[in-house]
Formats: sequence, structure tokens, C-alpha cells
Amino acid sequence: MGSRLTPEQSDFTAAVRDFAARECGTKEQRDALTQNGREPHNPKIYAMLAELGWLGVCLPEEYGGSGGGLADACVFLEEVAYGMVPAGGFITTVITAKAYERFGTQEQKRAVLGGAANGTVLSIAMSEPGAGSDVGALRCRAERDPDGTWLVNGQKTWISNAHIADAMLLVARTSGDKHKGLTMFHVPMSTPGVEVRGIETMGGREVNDVFLTDVRLPADAVVGEVDSGWGQLMAGLNNERLFLAATMLGLARRAFDDAVAYVSDREQFGRPVGTFQALRHRVADLATEIECTRLLIREVAADCDAEPARLFPREASMAKLKATETAKRVALECMQMMGGYGYATEYGMERHLRAAVVSTVYGGTSEIQRDIIGKTYGL
Repeated sequence: MGSRLTPEQSDFTAAVRDFAARECGTKEQRDALTQNGREPHNPKIYAMLAELGWLGVCLPEEYGGSGGGLADACVFLEEVAYGMVPAGGFITTVITAKAYERFGTQEQKRAVLGGAANGTVLSIAMSEPGAGSDVGALRCRAERDPDGTWLVNGQKTWISNAHIADAMLLVARTSGDKHKGLTMFHVPMSTPGVEVRGIETMGGREVNDVFLTDVRLPADAVVGEVDSGWGQLMAGLNNERLFLAATMLGLARRAFDDAVAYVSDREQFGRPVGTFQALRHRVADLATEIECTRLLIREVAADCDAEPARLFPREASMAKLKATETAKRVALECMQMMGGYGYATEYGMERHLRAAVVSTVYGGTSEIQRDIIGKTYGL
């Protein structure tokens, strides 16, 4: 595929754009759907996306999905972000669902993947107060009883969408230390002993603390193999980093287009401010960065689809690093181009900036991505 969209992907893009323009094309619509920006996820909109069959874009047809690849999911995520569609639960859901697709039992796949395609929300619980970038330092522990069941105790933090999820994929320590002895578990959020407490952020209600107190899980809650969680996590990094990159590409495009529209109309000293060289050159630089990001993401997604069993640590980290840093730069510089209006909530640029800033932190910080890329060169 390279960097070009297929005819089917072009049609899909147009359909998502039409949906976004119709359902949340105005600020008044978006404010009503998100409680003035506090809630990034709207259940009604999410149900509509499910009804259209779009939430299963990259899930297998046998489990209710559309059978598309990572490139198709990236197209969808980019356009959802560009259209400011309040479907904040999707990205974590699809990242989590892909782990079940790769490692889950047939029963788990039927239940979890089918549910995800039909609009249920999933969450993945890795980070802890003492283990963020250092996933190997996890201390939340699951102990197996003689009857085969598991008893889980511990705390997770910064868990996206736990407050709206039906289930979470929990990563807990079952033996050993560091990267050895981690195991994945399927945990319905209604399980006794699971408590969710929201964390207020610049972006509204997105992340949570999750406390697990004497949580009892059945033997078949294990996803994949016991003590093999680290390798299973690594197998999904292509998905996570590409999906995050595609989302930030959509946000960067939206911030850029909003700013260009503004500087084309806003006049000072008798002419549109966008015609001044200082702004015209800034627009040129940002447009070039966005296009480079788009080409990188599409190329990496095409490579991952062509070789689904292969890890692309360098390329996936490059895509995540480039897209998130570009989105942050674009939003900040677009705010500067708009002057005081960029800072005002009326125009929405400040919302773009708040969403972009955190993207260089979650899903592996920019520093971690640079470290990974450097290591692939033997450094």
C-alpha cells in the first residue's frame, strides 16, 4: 500500500468525515456531547459507531469485526481525532482487544472481541504508583490457590477508561522479579474487590486509580500463558504506538486547519495576518511536518500488516515519537498564530493543546521512545 490509501480506505475516510460533520461538527454539538470538554467519551456516539460496524475495523470477521488491518484502524483513528468525535474509549479498547486476539482462548475471543465490535469498552491496567515507564517493576500480585483460582491485591494508576469499561486486561506479578513472572488476566469491572477512583486531569475524566483488594479470579481468567506477560506485552507494541500516532496525526491536522482558517480571515494592518511572512513560513513548516508524519505512519502500518508476526520496535517508536511531538508543536504554534483567540475556549485551540501535551507522556514517553530507537542501533 505504501503511503497511498486504497479506494476502500478513501471511501471509509469520507464516511467518517461525514459522520463527524453531522453529529459533532459544531462547537455547540461537541460541548453538549462532552460536558464542555470534560468527558472525552460519549456512549450515544459510541453506540452509533458500533451500529455502523466501525468499532470492529481491525478485528477478525469471525468475532464480529470487519477483518481490516492496522492501516485501516489508523485511517479510522486519524479521522475520528480530526473530526473531534467523542469516542475516547475506542483507542484503549482496540489496543486491549488486539491482545485478546493474539493470546486469548476461543471463549475469551468470542466474548471480548465480539463485545468490543458491538460497543463495549475495554481497559488495560499496567502502570502502578512505582512502575510507569519501568513496567518490569510491577508489584500488584496474583497468587494461585490450590483450587486453581487467583487472589489479586494491589493498585494500578493512570488507567485509561477504567470508569467506563466493562472489563480490563490486568497485568500482575505471579512470580519472579522484573520482566519475569508477569501474567495477564481478564477482569470484569464488576468483580468484587475492584474499586475505581477518578484522577482529574487537564483533559477531563480520562484516567483512574484502580484498587484491587482480595479480588478472586477463576482459573480461566488468565489471558495467554502464566508468567509470560512481558513477552505478550511486547508483541502488542506495534499496535499501541501506531494507534496513538494516528490519533495525534488527526489532532495535528485539525489544529493546523483551524489555525489556517483563522489567519486567512483575521486582518491586521489592512490584510490577512496569514499573508505576513512570519506566519506564512510557520504554516509551511507545520504543513511539512504533518505530511512527513502522515507518510511515516502509513508506511509503518503497511509494513506491520504485511508481516503481522514481526515486531517493528524502531519504526513503531519512531511513528509514536514523531506524531506526538509534532502534535504538541503544531497545537502550541497554532495557538501562537491565533494570538489571544488561540487561548480562548471559544475557538477550541486550547482544547487541542491540552490533548496534545499529554500524548508525549502516555503509551511510553518520548524519552522512552528515543531510548528504544537508539538501542536498535546497538547503542
